[in-house]
Amino acid sequence: MESKKILIVDDDIDVIAIIETILSKEGYNVISAMNKVEGMQKIRDEEPDLAILDVMMTTHYEGFELAKELTDDPELRKIPVLMQTSIDILTTTKPDVQSMAREFRKNPGFKELHVILVKDINTGKSGVDYLNEEGDSIWFPVDGFVRKPVDGKKVFAEIVRILGK
Repeated sequence: MESKKILIVDDDIDVIAIIETILSKEGYNVISAMNKVEGMQKIRDEEPDLAILDVMMTTHYEGFELAKELTDDPELRKIPVLMQTSIDILTTTKPDVQSMAREFRKNPGFKELHVILVKDINTGKSGVDYLNEEGDSIWFPVDGFVRKPVDGKKVFAEIVRILGK
């Protein structure tokens, strides 16, 4: 059986090294990129089975922008995306995570947040709602989140959840 190919896009070489070491030991083929442009090139050239994207790289939302490009592209949207972030993740038990993000956005306690990450704890459905530079609310689904600093066991568990064994 051919090993699954995982792309890590992160500007922190130490994070790449840690994740690559863990995943390589588990039999995954790991490739990496340091930014959105390089990441998109590797996605097109390598056709990974999963992309793990850091949020903040060259810009504050570069990882979100790359994830949005993937979900908007009919050929690339099949690639699962795992966002790696230190931003707090809001959880819900409602499977429609986009409408939940919109509800959070209306709440005075969350209204001013530039980024809202939402995950349904029952189904694992997840998504990102962020305000772009023009103040527009941008939504896109993702396959999950992993917290920074990197915890290898949690990253591996999420990958198994998304890709299977």
